[in-house]
Amino acid sequence: MKRTHLPLNGLRVLDAAARHLSFTRAADELAVTPAAVGQQVRALEETLGVVLFRRTAKGLELTPEAEAGLAALRQGFLCFEDAVRAIQAGQSSKVLTIAAPRDLTARWLAPRLARLAADDGELRFHIVAGDEAVDFTEANLDLAIRLMVDRGEHEGVLIGTARFVRIAAPGAAADAPWIAWPGHAPDGALLRVADAGLAIDAAAEGLGRALVPEMLAEADLAAGRIVALADPVDHGMGYWAHAPMPQWRQKKVRALVEALTG
Repeated sequence: MKRTHLPLNGLRVLDAAARHLSFTRAADELAVTPAAVGQQVRALEETLGVVLFRRTAKGLELTPEAEAGLAALRQGFLCFEDAVRAIQAGQSSKVLTIAAPRDLTARWLAPRLARLAADDGELRFHIVAGDEAVDFTEANLDLAIRLMVDRGEHEGVLIGTARFVRIAAPGAAADAPWIAWPGHAPDGALLRVADAGLAIDAAAEGLGRALVPEMLAEADLAAGRIVALADPVDHGMGYWAHAPMPQWRQKKVRALVEALTG
């Protein structure tokens, strides 16, 4: 059913003027001039095709036509207020839906989310695999983290650094065969895997060397499972947390991004 266009500004002025029976006091409430109130009332009368107020010796009076609609009008504004509160309630929700690559989730993101959850027992996370571009509306996402050269079309911030490190198993030759993955796929690789996490695992098993994001390799380097064959280098790509402006401005998303980048 096609909805009738509602002159909401005029109806809001009608509500205020009807309560005060004074254009001056209505203007004070609405922070406009009495002349603006009068203009809105006249425009509403023209739109509705009825007279809403009459001036008498006692002052301003409502017409029967205006009185007939006031109760429903005021109930409607209360419904609008309820709708706004319901829409804004999502701002206080502590459920976050995040799209992130599986290897980033396992090696870097999950431990940090666990620490956040330990500090705030109300937090809840829903993580979906997301290596490629995602439709935020369709997937109902709050935030996406992807390996990119920049933030893309959305708001975003680089998490960690864009440095990559060449790694291999302890004792491996510096010229061991390459292990390729989508973020670094040299020709002649001995092995090709789906992501950097698998490349790290393959390197740890002695299958060759791999160039991977430093932040994903940190724990395995610290544990001695792999070693760095050279100093980290800026590879031009990094993990960006990004989202469209409406999601990015949510308090819960801002808090999460600050925690991940702090």
